[in-house]
Amino acid sequence: MGSIIRPVSVAERRARLAVRHHLAPAGKAATVAGAVADIIGLHGTDPASVYLAAWARTGSVDIVTIEHALYTERALVRMLGMRRTVFVVPADLVPVIQAACTDQIAEGLRRRLTQVVREAGIASDAATWLKEVGEATVRVLAARGSATGVELAADEPRLRTQIVAAADNPYGGAVNLTNRLLTLLSAEGLIVRGRPRGGWTSTQFAWSVARDRADLTAADARAELARRWLLAFGPALVSDLQWWTGWTAGQVRQVLGQLEVTEVHLDGAPGIMLAADEPGPAPMRDMGLWAALLPALDPTPMGWRERGWYVGEHAAALFDRSGNIGPTAWWDGRIVGGWAQRKDGEIAVRLLEDIGAEASAAIAAEAQRLREWIGADPKIRITPRFRTPLERELSG
Repeated sequence: MGSIIRPVSVAERRARLAVRHHLAPAGKAATVAGAVADIIGLHGTDPASVYLAAWARTGSVDIVTIEHALYTERALVRMLGMRRTVFVVPADLVPVIQAACTDQIAEGLRRRLTQVVREAGIASDAATWLKEVGEATVRVLAARGSATGVELAADEPRLRTQIVAAADNPYGGAVNLTNRLLTLLSAEGLIVRGRPRGGWTSTQFAWSVARDRADLTAADARAELARRWLLAFGPALVSDLQWWTGWTAGQVRQVLGQLEVTEVHLDGAPGIMLAADEPGPAPMRDMGLWAALLPALDPTPMGWRERGWYVGEHAAALFDRSGNIGPTAWWDGRIVGGWAQRKDGEIAVRLLEDIGAEASAAIAAEAQRLREWIGADPKIRITPRFRTPLERELSG
């Protein structure tokens, strides 16, 4: 007789989420770096979301403390990672993500940028020219210590070379080489984004030369990244792991062959979890009922491809057409609404279902706490980079 495959209920998955993602009040992380490490990384495409996601998981950490972890201690690093997305990750995880995901992304970026340079007729040997400009840029950056793209282009004029960006897009056109090449150099692990020029919601970053990278094979790095993902997001579907990492089906099969996993039933669908994680947190701590407000592109709602067990019927209001999620309101492990900051600073919340007076009051209290944390500075407004239907409506 074969072994019995254990069912994992939606309630158990939500309980794990409360504990391992530090969302319930009793499970908040003691430090920013600890909160990030336990969920691998924070989505960093939208700078404000990094701060809001850290706040949601620590409860009381302030902006200065988050900036200290990012730019003074350098305990957290902003890098291009899974699915060609910018993440803020623990420094010791950078070489793992680099070898597991980013190296392969960088190969594609260099190939495409070389083709752009070649088609523009900039150099007879586009690959060599691009390599020389990149190396010169890194030398200039090393000499400066820290610099913006504009400052680097002043020292290395070839960065101002005009190329055509997004030629097949109505918003495309001629642009400087600068941003494309700096993105490529960062994907290759040669340079890193540093402190923003402006406040904590700014998208204008300075750059610095990256630290020497550890030598990891892609196979070992993928296995380690998958192990960490299963601890943070498992049990889950194999398709969830493939979507989150951006790997091919073959790469996922190879990874799972290196790990000790066990099969589970996830509400009738076949799933996996680490064998060492079975039968889960022992015992799973009772976090009690909890409310949370998470920012746009938060790593929790973006952690799985199949989201019905926590999104329910609310996807149309909360996601844009490209699959980016907006700000969300949570009650006891599931999304029940969304929020936005209005021009007067108010945090406006809309519940998409009837959750009762107690839950509604708890979410309202979180909204007030968030407003107080953001402060009264009229220059600080939380406007997600990718606007969603509910967020647009609530922001006014």
